[in-house]
Amino acid sequence: MPWFPVKKIRKQIKLLLLLVLLTCAAWLTYVHLNLVRQGRALRQRLGYGRDGEKLSGVTEGRGVRAALSTQRAEDSSESREEEQAPEGQDPNMLFPAGAGKPPPLNLTHQVPPWWEEYKGQVNLHVFEDWCGGAVGHLRRNLHFPLFPHTRTTVKKLAVSPKWKNYGLRIFGFIHPARDGDVQFSVASDDNSEFWLSPNESPASAQLVAFVGKTGSEWTAPGEFTKFSSQVSKPKRLMASRRYYFELLHKQDDRGSDHVEVGWRAFLPGLKFEVIGSAHISLYTDESSLKMDHVAHVPQSPASHVGGQLPQEEPRADMLRPDPRDTFFLTPRVEPSSLENVLEPCAYAPTYVVKDFPIARYQGLQFVYLSFVYPNDHTRLTHMETENKCFYRESPLYLERFGFYKYMKMDREEGQEDEEEEMQRRAFLFLNPDDFLDDEDEGELLDSLEPTEASPLQSGRRFPSPVAPTTPPGAMPTPPAPPSTRDLPIPRRSRALSWAARAARPLPLFLGRALRPRAAAEQTPPKVYVTRVRPGLRAPPRALAPLSPRGPPWPPFPGVFLRPRPLPRVQLRAPPRPPRSRGRRTGGSPATELRPSARAQATQGSREGQPRTLGLTAPTADLNLSSEAQPVTSFLSLSQVSRPQLPGQDEEDEEEEADEDGAQGEEDSEEAAGAPRSRWREDAIDWQRTFSVGAMDFELLRSDWNDLRCNVSGNLQLPEAEAVDVVAQYMERLNARHGGRYALLRIVNVEKRRDSARGSRFLLELELQERGGGRLRLSEYVFLRLPGAHAGDTDRDGESPEPAPAATTRPDGRPELCRPLRLAWRQDVMVHFIVPVKNQARWVAQFLADMAALHARTGDSLFSVILVDFESEDMDVERALRAARLPRYQYLRRTGNFERSAGLQAGVDAVEDASSIVFLCDLHIHFPPNILDGIRKHCVEGKLAFAPVVMRLGCGSSPGDPHGYWEVNGFGLFGIYKSDFDRVGGMNTEEFRDQWGGEDWELLDRVLQAGLEVERLRLRNFYHHYHSKRGMWGTRSRKGSRTEGP
Repeated sequence: MPWFPVKKIRKQIKLLLLLVLLTCAAWLTYVHLNLVRQGRALRQRLGYGRDGEKLSGVTEGRGVRAALSTQRAEDSSESREEEQAPEGQDPNMLFPAGAGKPPPLNLTHQVPPWWEEYKGQVNLHVFEDWCGGAVGHLRRNLHFPLFPHTRTTVKKLAVSPKWKNYGLRIFGFIHPARDGDVQFSVASDDNSEFWLSPNESPASAQLVAFVGKTGSEWTAPGEFTKFSSQVSKPKRLMASRRYYFELLHKQDDRGSDHVEVGWRAFLPGLKFEVIGSAHISLYTDESSLKMDHVAHVPQSPASHVGGQLPQEEPRADMLRPDPRDTFFLTPRVEPSSLENVLEPCAYAPTYVVKDFPIARYQGLQFVYLSFVYPNDHTRLTHMETENKCFYRESPLYLERFGFYKYMKMDREEGQEDEEEEMQRRAFLFLNPDDFLDDEDEGELLDSLEPTEASPLQSGRRFPSPVAPTTPPGAMPTPPAPPSTRDLPIPRRSRALSWAARAARPLPLFLGRALRPRAAAEQTPPKVYVTRVRPGLRAPPRALAPLSPRGPPWPPFPGVFLRPRPLPRVQLRAPPRPPRSRGRRTGGSPATELRPSARAQATQGSREGQPRTLGLTAPTADLNLSSEAQPVTSFLSLSQVSRPQLPGQDEEDEEEEADEDGAQGEEDSEEAAGAPRSRWREDAIDWQRTFSVGAMDFELLRSDWNDLRCNVSGNLQLPEAEAVDVVAQYMERLNARHGGRYALLRIVNVEKRRDSARGSRFLLELELQERGGGRLRLSEYVFLRLPGAHAGDTDRDGESPEPAPAATTRPDGRPELCRPLRLAWRQDVMVHFIVPVKNQARWVAQFLADMAALHARTGDSLFSVILVDFESEDMDVERALRAARLPRYQYLRRTGNFERSAGLQAGVDAVEDASSIVFLCDLHIHFPPNILDGIRKHCVEGKLAFAPVVMRLGCGSSPGDPHGYWEVNGFGLFGIYKSDFDRVGGMNTEEFRDQWGGEDWELLDRVLQAGLEVERLRLRNFYHHYHSKRGMWGTRSRKGSRTEGP
């Protein structure tokens, strides 16, 4: 048995442990040095710097701390980085893994080789056509950070392109001039962030300074100390090393765009200086790389942190889950088992314009919309704050009067309803009896308009007439009631008249007339509020005649007139907002007088500023105590203004002192007797209630292709009609198959209406098969009207009209039947045809979306055909080969970009005439059910499909869609190749060097060929925002590498 020195080991245990520790330390040092030579270093888990100081804790609003939150991601990605690209594959190639999606986050540790000639400039990536002022908006850009619009360089960290709606990503290395502690600061308009790595690795970048997070913060150029977040904590830097940095900047469409980074030694009194070319260098040289080479682009925590904001509820109803979105995954009932469920019938709708002469672009008027059940929530309700075109009222009407006409205010028994009548009515309407002759009144009012958009509670005012005043010094005497002989005889004319008759009140607003009342009950329409005003009551004043030739004319009954005549001016709109009144004058009992047109149209003002009419109503008792005398004041509906007249300066100054427009002499009398009272507010009826009926605005819409409203969704089919058709079909289905199927739910019903012959329905039902699983039924049926017959024969010359069915309903109601030659195929091939030129980032996104569509649906019956017009920014053919697509074709054409010629070339490359060609655009986001939607709505010889796409606005994304439906565009078009060839294909002669209008011209010929065009808004079907600046590879004056948006 060998001898083991246990006793000696026990005695020397401390020395042995020390030896083990020294050995481990030497091994770790060796490993660290090897990693440093390879561009990596051992990471320090506790977040302490090289010199023992704790790293700065500047974080984003989402609490992302420097390096700590990304350590696990870095560890997991490190092994992937070390893997070499497969043999024979270019490591710079787009999607080198061939997965059909962008490469995973590459929090790069191994930086590319660096050369001395890189000094003096840094890399600059520009992301154009993106709204918003926050850096978070830039991170939500579809192409950030791999596919910028422009790649270039700058020579100092101070950039001002003098442009709008863009984002910048500036990155490279900083070379300190000397060792020591350094502070950084960033200034910008709008937001910006400055990230700095403690070494040359982008994966270790930390947020050290920033300007704002919401997009509303900004600084002036060189203003480095406006916000506390602008200035970083001291950073220990060494002159012998280089440090990776990243500067992100976002600019909206306002302000003076700029971003700059300054630094200073951490010493008192020093100012920040912009980092110049002597202390910066490139991360890598991109001048020889194409736009699809993205493996070299660094992906740091700055590039990906906070790209998606947490959102509990989707802002658009269309984003909520719907069974239609995934119903295509349910197995379909075999169409052969449904052939004999319904009797066959001819299908030839009357709205088909076969062989009808159509003028150029007139086909838009012959496209009809389909009704949908249940609600698919394609109505853009979240956009109706800015666009209310869904409602029939004009935007001007809604802005002024809202929806009060749909409300009937509740009132107690016997309560007068003139206030509600005036509140509901919108525009002036006068009787012919209320007109005067032009020669009698001279210059009269041309028009009167309502002046406020808000209801009465929010300050809307109503018109009141203007009256003459007494001469200065005249004693006020109450006027006697005029006799009937003193009143002028009303005559009909085109001029407005304010004459009020005792027989009935004057209807002021458009709408139904007021209810006739008995003579004893006739009272003038008043809108008034009553206040208690302390102070002495002014003595009653007499009303002077309006004209020296006769007695005064009667105004509205019960209205006291102003004490002084004013010059004539026209009413003007919009009015000044209502002002609170401080003092009002009392009045004497009202008499029926008739004001002149001159007095009606005038009102005093000072230097053109409008003044409010302040008329007072008669009190019930002139002997009421002045302590609690009710003063009833009419609210004016319009305000008028007049220019200042010579010789009236002193009087106008007195008018300014009194807000209700009374004479200065009268105000002085009141002021001498009582102090000025407090400000008063109009009375508000908080207990007012109203009655309203259920409003279904969908019933007011028609199936015409509405080209004016771009936020309304698909037409809604009434539930009763959809359920009735489904019930009839299920009755026939179970009668045919002996109750084999049970209806689980109605997923989708689409109706195309033909009032002459019947309606066509697409039924999509989820069924439960007896003894089996769930199945999908998706078939066209026809609800034929009694006595309706097909008007045309088929193109083959034989009439498809069968013999009348023996099962015609005795009650004469419409009967369901199976329309002949109107069945869609689930196994048909769909070809997406897209012409491209110099659109590298959009081509990459399109191929990624197509590969994701194939992976999610498992559908291999589609093909992508790219027609390339000599793209220079990427190798399109190689990108097609790398993407995981079931089928693809690459066609290369020379010359300028021609959309019509490119689409025609793609269709010509399709050999199978019984397949569907979908004329497509490059900037489209497809929903998962797009393939199923195209197949359902394309029937050879019968139907073509033109889905309506939602065009996203600037800064909007599919996750937060803001935009409108492209109701005028027909560029996205699905049709069988045989039908496309029959109508003549694309017009390549007229639309050679331009695009725009070729889709409408094609639509005209499709309709003339006798095809229906199905027009539906598809859920989650988006057109990405992009501008036309630099479209199709046009170059700017400077030689930076630029691609089209």
